[in-house]
Amino acid sequence: MTLARTTSINLLGLKGEPIEIEVDVSNGLPAYSLLGLPDATLSESRDRIRAAILNSGRNWPNRKVTVSLSPAWLPKSGSAFDLPIALSILTASGQLRESDLSKAFFLGELSLEGNLRPVRGVLPTLIAARDLGIKRVIVPRENFQEAGLLKDLEVLAFSNLSHVISYLESGVRAENPTLIELPKEVAKHDMSEVAGHVENKVALEIAAAGGHNLLMIGAPGSGKTMLAERFSTILPPLDEDEAIEVSGIHSIAGTLKDRNVLSTEPPFIAPHHSTTIPALVGGGSNTIKPGACSLAHRGVLFIDEAPECDSGILDALRQPMESGSVTISRSALTASFPARFILLLAANPCPCGRFAGRGRSCQCTSLQVRRYLAKLSGPLLDRVDIRLRVESPTRVELSTSNAERSESIRIRVMRARAIAAERFAPESFKLNSQIPPSLLRERYRPSKDGMALLHALLDKEELSARGFHRTIRLSWSIADMSGVDTPGKYEVERALLLRSGIPGE
Repeated sequence: MTLARTTSINLLGLKGEPIEIEVDVSNGLPAYSLLGLPDATLSESRDRIRAAILNSGRNWPNRKVTVSLSPAWLPKSGSAFDLPIALSILTASGQLRESDLSKAFFLGELSLEGNLRPVRGVLPTLIAARDLGIKRVIVPRENFQEAGLLKDLEVLAFSNLSHVISYLESGVRAENPTLIELPKEVAKHDMSEVAGHVENKVALEIAAAGGHNLLMIGAPGSGKTMLAERFSTILPPLDEDEAIEVSGIHSIAGTLKDRNVLSTEPPFIAPHHSTTIPALVGGGSNTIKPGACSLAHRGVLFIDEAPECDSGILDALRQPMESGSVTISRSALTASFPARFILLLAANPCPCGRFAGRGRSCQCTSLQVRRYLAKLSGPLLDRVDIRLRVESPTRVELSTSNAERSESIRIRVMRARAIAAERFAPESFKLNSQIPPSLLRERYRPSKDGMALLHALLDKEELSARGFHRTIRLSWSIADMSGVDTPGKYEVERALLLRSGIPGE
């Protein structure tokens, strides 16, 4: 046998493309050729694979070895091809039977010693393999917990190449790991730890019910960060499909170790204000990786000190906020990642932070204040549904210890979302913040007096078309929290009030 074939998967975003691996061992000067647009990591696999085969007690063919990854036009990346290429070389050189390669789908990086090392993106890769009709997969032992999430796949895990070879030759497994029942995650924060801020907590509850973006402006130490860090604790837990999707994104990014493999808690991502656009929306020079907004998918993206971000950073979020996804294009390929998150922004009222604070003297001029807040562009703010002015709690509020716990708030949020889900049963969306504009003007209109108020503001040019639609969406969330069937003038007025919380607006 001089030719061997097997199948692997190359990830483009969350989508897996099938790759046919062909290995030919022929007469000629000893050489190793890798074809099919490999990246640097994949090109370096030659020395890893050669050392791993020799240190596993097998022979490296002292002939011309040609490895082809098809389709040839598609760029390939990652070290997960090491194991299938090594097994194909052993088959092509006559050290394994051709039928052995058809026993499973292989995934794993090889060390020089022949050990199997974990790789990124196991979950979305195996989902793509399952869609191809594959029933059995072999993965590194450290990826077993992640791979075991797919119940309709037989997952075998090994720690080194020699054990994989022994299994293919004899059918006997030298290793038989079992899935570990992971302990339930305990929330680090709770909304009961926040003293005062009763109205702000209600606004956060409305934002959680409808999936609305939110901006908080207040003096340093007033509680903006405390409220934001506890916002994810009042969001409904993820269902199984959502948890697998979120875990798949974190697997590609290599951050799955920071959360349980199948955590049902919505992610909370808080990049520093000095972050870059590729780190925020995704990208990279060699490989395309998800950014912070995709890691926050179905959760919260919190940016503290938002006006301190460099020019253009926050505006890069405008497209993901509208579409719920990020598409990254490079010269040779295009990848898409989901990015449906709730954006929380926090900012000081002025550069010194003491503007309009209790007992504080602000030294900033009116021009400095305007320039500072102008860093939050109008198009970005138009996509923020709720704007809060956060004041420091009083001494009486700080001494009060009967604040409501996150779990009871979460129950009300889940109840409101259930009402919305029942209303949107015939639709393709579930949250009020996702209602398309065409349906807002037809099927999901507020009452006549509510629409009259909004039309009056449109005529006075005090409300943009986007603000008009977002106000209606917010009024539906307020109605769901209040148990009202259709938003009326009161709900619309309250939505307008929540949208106008910036000082000076």
